[in-house]
Amino acid sequence: MNPTVPAVLAELAALSIRNAQPGVPDAERAGELGLAAGLLGMAAEMWDRQAAILVDENRALRALLGETGGDPDLRLSVLHAENDRLRAALITAHAEAEAAGDRVREDAIWAELVASTERRRLSTAPV
Repeated sequence: MNPTVPAVLAELAALSIRNAQPGVPDAERAGELGLAAGLLGMAAEMWDRQAAILVDENRALRALLGETGGDPDLRLSVLHAENDRLRAALITAHAEAEAAGDRVREDAIWAELVASTERRRLSTAPV
């Protein structure tokens, strides 16, 4: 699951409005405010790291695909679009490597997918 920051902020806005209403039971309010605090912390961490993560991933994916170039525009929307393009190309490359029995290339692709997961791991993740 990869919720975007706007989606998380929209959920936090809804939680805030709901908990501002009179008559919300104390236990429910406490639970929802605890959830809101956790979501804010995660959103803050990902917001701060997102551009660096995408630049690193895009660089690694380009290397795997044999592409040159970089990310001259560091707006998150542009970085995400490029990451989506590269990941689609990686799926094709992975299928081709598998069909050709190219285990070295397959292993390199899997290694990058693992590294990508590690890059996105939150500091509060238990594992």
